[in-house]
Amino acid sequence: MEIYLDNSATTKCFPEVAQTVAYMMQEEYGNPSSMHTKGIKAENAVRKASEIIADTLKVNSKDILYTSGGTESDNLAIIGTAMANYRSGRHIITTAIEHPAVLQCMKYLAAEGFEITYLGTDSTGRISLEELSRSIRPDTILVSIMAVNNEIGSIQPIDQAGDLIKKKNPNTIFHVDAVQGYGKIPIYPKRWKIDLLSVSGHKIHGPKGVGFLYINEKVKIKPIILGGGQQKNLRSGTENTVGVAGIGKAAELVFRNIEEDIERMYALRSYFINGLKELEGVTVNGAPERYGAPHVVSVSVAGVQKAESLLHALEERGIYVSAGSACASNKPAISATLQAIGLPKELLGSTIRFSFSVFTTKEELDITLDALKEIIPEMRKFRRR
Repeated sequence: MEIYLDNSATTKCFPEVAQTVAYMMQEEYGNPSSMHTKGIKAENAVRKASEIIADTLKVNSKDILYTSGGTESDNLAIIGTAMANYRSGRHIITTAIEHPAVLQCMKYLAAEGFEITYLGTDSTGRISLEELSRSIRPDTILVSIMAVNNEIGSIQPIDQAGDLIKKKNPNTIFHVDAVQGYGKIPIYPKRWKIDLLSVSGHKIHGPKGVGFLYINEKVKIKPIILGGGQQKNLRSGTENTVGVAGIGKAAELVFRNIEEDIERMYALRSYFINGLKELEGVTVNGAPERYGAPHVVSVSVAGVQKAESLLHALEERGIYVSAGSACASNKPAISATLQAIGLPKELLGSTIRFSFSVFTTKEELDITLDALKEIIPEMRKFRRR
């Protein structure tokens, strides 16, 4: 039996998404910029996907721009905004626990003369709104805060942050990396005053290599990919109609029963955490109850030297998990997120992440808990030798 609990790294495509992708590749393969019927049908497929996605966020479909995924969406949002607004200021605010797609952009901009303020977090991985308020200045052009942390699942108070930002400085642009949040928690850009929102297709049972960026029509942003001027001159290159149709279908299916699916995943998360608490020397990281996302459980195991050893021990039993986060590379490093929440040094290298999806079952979690009950004591014995 194969048990896949690494859904924050990537998800299995819905069968309907795979069918949509195959249909687009074989039937509606036209270039959406072409003026003939094939091109028009491809353009219509892109428009349909935009309408579906916009409806899930309650925004205008014209404000959806397609990218190659979450990393490009973050890069365009952050670097594009900085380059377009640097005359208004060079101060940017983010958090210490962002995804590398955000943190590396900040590092790049710092080298270009921008000043970056990194907000800290509490022990659950949540930022302080008071610290955010204190950090906003007249020259703050951008605030970038993730919706859900990809390693420990903490939900940031983005619903309150937008109001706070706009009251302190109405000209400050608010970007949210929603790669781990879209389809897992409610997100309302207009209501929450979010100007830019990044999403990736393969986190919601869609294809890899496609994502989107919601861009408020009033936001000034410069393109970082130049060429034929597609997508309102903001992202040149022939649209990935196959991927776009796939992410549109995935969004449609994810939001079809989203409230029930979220409640079911929360129930599974609580059940799994209660089982983990019965294991000696096991610490669950992140925010409790509804301050944590429904699909992520981060666990540190005392007495186990390397998370990779535990990962491979589970893999031998057909159980697939992640050592911290698989989003950066397959070469494990000490997690900045775990350091930011003050996790003891001896636990930094022994943390694994379980992440669920709509396909996850209680039976799979029972099997996983039983496996951990056997594996962890054996690994501790090995270490003592």
